[in-house]
Amino acid sequence: MPTPQTPQNTDAAQSLSPLAAPERQTARGKVLLHFTMSLDGFVAGPGHTMDWMTGFSSRPGVVEEYAQTTGAVLGGRDGWDSHPDTGAIYGGAWRGPVFVLTHHPQDARPAAGVTFLSCDVAEAVRIGLEAADGKNLEVFSPSIGRQLLEHGLVDEVDLHVAPVLLGDEIRLFDRPGGAPVRLALLNGDDPSTTVNVRYRPVTST
Repeated sequence: MPTPQTPQNTDAAQSLSPLAAPERQTARGKVLLHFTMSLDGFVAGPGHTMDWMTGFSSRPGVVEEYAQTTGAVLGGRDGWDSHPDTGAIYGGAWRGPVFVLTHHPQDARPAAGVTFLSCDVAEAVRIGLEAADGKNLEVFSPSIGRQLLEHGLVDEVDLHVAPVLLGDEIRLFDRPGGAPVRLALLNGDDPSTTVNVRYRPVTST
């Protein structure tokens, strides 16, 4: 009996065109969850560390693409406290309004261009989209992203899967006991197709 991952109609599966690269990101006032993610589903290491994101290549112009289409950024307090530097967003290629959603804005250290919000996620999105002025609102917090998905407030999930296994810490989507959230693949003929990747371990010397 085929497993759930095995196409039961092999002729149909073989007739599908190869998976295309995603189209360039566009500025259309979208709520965008945008992360570099490890192969095992983590977007940050212990204490929100990002040092694991080195040594990888990406297609030319990808940083400029997102810098040009992003109008505002929405993040969480833990991430901000770990990396309180708006100048580091896209390596300094982007400048704009940053919103940090927090339960205790009163003890947040003021920073230029940063607004600390204490409201529900729907209101935070409304404020962020208004500030984005027709460009995209990028959400850099997985916990906020989870809440937005639960409220149906996400337009796209944009991932760059890095060839590394972290094994611990902050997952892209963490909701123990919750129902699956199904997604439709945008860069292919079949929105329900699986994405196939193949790696080998790199031996340290």
